[in-house]
Amino acid sequence: MTKEEARKRIEKLREVINRQRYLYHVLDRPDISDEVHDSLKHELWQLEQQFPDLITPDSPTQRVGGEPLDKFEKVSHRVPMLSIEDVFSEEELQDWEEYLKRLSADKAGLSEKEQFEYFAELKIDGFAVSLVYRDGVFARGATRGNGRVGEDVTQNLKTIESIPLKLERFEFRDSNFEFPPSELEVRGEVYMEKRAFERFNEERKKSGEELFANPRNLAAGSIRQLDPKLAASRPLKFMAYDLVTAFGQTKHSEEHALLRALGFKTDDTAKRCQNLTEVVSYWKEVGRKREQLPFHIDGIVVQVDNNVVFEKFGVAGKGYRGIRALKFAGKQAVTKLLDIQVRVGRTGAVTPVAILEPVRVGGVTISRATLHNEDEIKRLGVNIGDTVVVERAGDVIPAVVRVIEDLRTGSERAFRMPEVCPMCKSRLVLLRGEVIRRCPNTECMAKRREYLYHFVSKKAFDIDGLGPRIADQLMEQGLVQDAADLFALTDGDLVPLERFAEKSAANLLGAIRRSKRISLGRFVYALGIRHVGEETAADLAERWGSLGKLQRASKEELEQVRDVGSVVAKSIGDWFAQKENREFVERLQKAGVKIQSEKRQVASEKLRGQTFVLTGSLETMTRDEAKQKIRALGGEISESVSRKTAYVVAGNEPGSKLEKAKELKVRILIEKEFLAML
Repeated sequence: MTKEEARKRIEKLREVINRQRYLYHVLDRPDISDEVHDSLKHELWQLEQQFPDLITPDSPTQRVGGEPLDKFEKVSHRVPMLSIEDVFSEEELQDWEEYLKRLSADKAGLSEKEQFEYFAELKIDGFAVSLVYRDGVFARGATRGNGRVGEDVTQNLKTIESIPLKLERFEFRDSNFEFPPSELEVRGEVYMEKRAFERFNEERKKSGEELFANPRNLAAGSIRQLDPKLAASRPLKFMAYDLVTAFGQTKHSEEHALLRALGFKTDDTAKRCQNLTEVVSYWKEVGRKREQLPFHIDGIVVQVDNNVVFEKFGVAGKGYRGIRALKFAGKQAVTKLLDIQVRVGRTGAVTPVAILEPVRVGGVTISRATLHNEDEIKRLGVNIGDTVVVERAGDVIPAVVRVIEDLRTGSERAFRMPEVCPMCKSRLVLLRGEVIRRCPNTECMAKRREYLYHFVSKKAFDIDGLGPRIADQLMEQGLVQDAADLFALTDGDLVPLERFAEKSAANLLGAIRRSKRISLGRFVYALGIRHVGEETAADLAERWGSLGKLQRASKEELEQVRDVGSVVAKSIGDWFAQKENREFVERLQKAGVKIQSEKRQVASEKLRGQTFVLTGSLETMTRDEAKQKIRALGGEISESVSRKTAYVVAGNEPGSKLEKAKELKVRILIEKEFLAML
């Protein structure tokens, strides 16, 4: 990027961030997620680091927050409430430590080889406030405001039970300090627990009132109400994280101990770390348990534990050099949409795919995201060249969910869906009631290739070593026209191919041979019948027990299976009615494929009649193992959440199914509760 391009981008980013910061910090009604705001701010910070002479005093990176609302008496902070710079990866955390080491000789009088000890704690997604105690009694509470001037919200903060109105008495270890101190300042977060927030919103819904978007907005809105009775009616909590007043403490970790002794709630997961390896280990451990915490967090805060060293490092911009917020991988991020291409799936569906400037989302670097269909592109109003919000939740395919129109430069261009298949040039068709165009050509190479990928995948025939690259090679050489040809391959076919030798050929042939014995459920899934996923295939296999009986099932009989409606039943019937499909199945059986009937082994009827949906990853078992345990106890598995769902089991990084469960008020189980039920 040239300097002129960077200047234009920086100006646009500042404009958008300033507007969003005003909505978020001043009006308490943001219209983008915290993750998107963090991503925009991080991009601006990185550009300014690359072009430091473009940094200006009014840049969002050089300030803490918006101007306070003129509703309460203004309060000046004796010690500014500065912001914390974000980092998003282990690499950026390591870069920060290297930066501190380079500063050590000048700022802290240390050697560059000095090893820092750190203190790590949860970064609660709440509302920062300052509490001042005079002679041991709570005297004043203030919001952060712009970091230097906040608002006096003492009466509202007094309604929070976890804020002591009088400090607990204890003996200071240094005889120079007596209790109670003449003045003491504590800082922390006002927040609301998840379940309390859900109950609060449920009551508002019953009353026909507008719902709050998240607990952070509700906490902020409650503290900034003129009537203290309103704040008192809301289940707010406070957690302290900083003791500003000096009482002889030499380490930040000692401040937490002092705060607890004074009667404040602190983070009981926080810990001293001897090095960054321990910091990262803590970060990952917290990430695994994140969903089980009673409140929302968006990362951890890590700072140099030694207070003298921390102070010597000083301030850069509007934040201390010796502290960073190590964020979790956001489910959303901002990036540029470089191009839109189309992909032809195994059923002929032509799907637009966004080609992105690589960006990390959900802990993974992605360069592609789905745009779903033509209608979705129109709804989003997306153009090639736009700055877009990309979302990835759990195991859900990354998707473009929003365009940031304010960042447009005028060079963006519209996209039009093709009218013919990009592979075989057949004219695409749009069936009544559908939004996806399809290639009708049964011989289309793109469809055949995607079908082969599906057929050999882990949940189908699970042929180890036969990935997309090898599948493409077999098709390009004419060795495989369809999946049935796989079972006729020989050493002589494979050894002459590039990257194949006798051993690798033997390994692949062995994997193909072992895959010939397959359960009915996996076989039905491998057939790639439209609308038939893994769970529906398993239900069909259990209901009929053999392929022959399934092939002869009527539409009415099929509709009796759970999650099989008229559309799915028609799709199954139509597939088996086509002559070429029946011949394909016969060829597989003649090639030695043995379809094994699979009756469920039920150990008890404990979960009979209960339908489960799983989302996210579990720590103690794989998702397949969890499904087996549910079935063994008589329970059912579904791929989608509905009012008939009994439980949604939510692991780490759950997807959109969790939000659907909340919407339908389906009971959600965290892993600990699920294991207890089993």
